[in-house]
Amino acid sequence: MNPEAKLAELGLTLPNPPAAAGSYVPTVRTGNLLYCAGTICMVNGQMTHVGQVGKEQTVATAAKAAEICALNTLANIKAAVGSLDKVARIVFVTGFVNAVDGFTDSPAVINGASDLFVKVFGEAGKHARAAVATNGLPKGTTVEVQVVAELKA
Repeated sequence: MNPEAKLAELGLTLPNPPAAAGSYVPTVRTGNLLYCAGTICMVNGQMTHVGQVGKEQTVATAAKAAEICALNTLANIKAAVGSLDKVARIVFVTGFVNAVDGFTDSPAVINGASDLFVKVFGEAGKHARAAVATNGLPKGTTVEVQVVAELKA
């Protein structure tokens, strides 16, 4: 099953690709690698999750925020290359979690993004990863996700 059909089966739709919020572009391709700028949990110009995990957000709500970030990343990938069928694999994910001091459960939060990539791409969605807690992210977002994807030749 192709990735976009898999998204539909999951009851998910890709949002409009988020525009860059600064002096950068959403994606850069070099060879067969597509580097995706960090995406936050914004849909149709509205933040879906703001605040820190351990304060305004829980691990569960933050994991949902990470899934929204992953959907935004997939929208940027599709905009860059025309179809998610062109993705050979997700190579690397970096997840940032806006959290209270001492928060140690960033991996559980970023699983929201990682699990979506595996659901959409199967084995090709399994990736290396970093999950980092921080005390602030752009626009007060709860999560930001960066991705490196390999494209089919």
